[in-house]
Amino acid sequence: MMVESASMSGDSLRKFLGVTVAAGLLSGCATSSFPPAPAVASDAAYNYVIGPGDSVNVVVWRNPELSMAVPVRPDGKITTPLVEDLPALGKDSSTLARDIEQALAKFIREPVVTVVVTSFVGPYSEQVRVVGEAATPQVLPYVQKMTLLDVMIAVGGVTEFADGNGASILRTGEGNKQYSVRIKDLLKRGDVSANVEMRPGDVLIIPQSWF
Repeated sequence: MMVESASMSGDSLRKFLGVTVAAGLLSGCATSSFPPAPAVASDAAYNYVIGPGDSVNVVVWRNPELSMAVPVRPDGKITTPLVEDLPALGKDSSTLARDIEQALAKFIREPVVTVVVTSFVGPYSEQVRVVGEAATPQVLPYVQKMTLLDVMIAVGGVTEFADGNGASILRTGEGNKQYSVRIKDLLKRGDVSANVEMRPGDVLIIPQSWF
């Protein structure tokens, strides 16, 4: 997963969101024209990949002086003893461990490395964004099997001006396809059928109601 592609898609995403949110505000409580979001969306084969802001614990077997917890820098790289500027962005922990072993092999014989991610942020392209009439609009790290209810709890629900049943999910992983979701039914009426799974990179858009 490359930084260039994430930043490029971010520019187009911001433009798309500006148009989408504006359209949602103008439409008020109009029925959404988007298809309902599928109840199941997560990928069983999903592996968490490392992003800027994560913290990783690098353990080198029988070499405690080379073992330490390090942050992933904004450029997506890490620095450990004997290993400088090693790319970590977009790799899972096992892949990063093998890369560290290869780098350390220049200095020690047959290094055995374990990498444990201890603080999760994730790549920008996989974070879940909540915009519009959420109580606290924010960016959330994606978690496997994360649902719409999980997201709403994290952002503190919606404002009194929200058109909850007019909300939608912009699914960047499917070419910016958009799905309708029923937040009001889920939160106010306890309709569990309205609780759907999220995917990495989803943008939850909650418009304002004029009625």
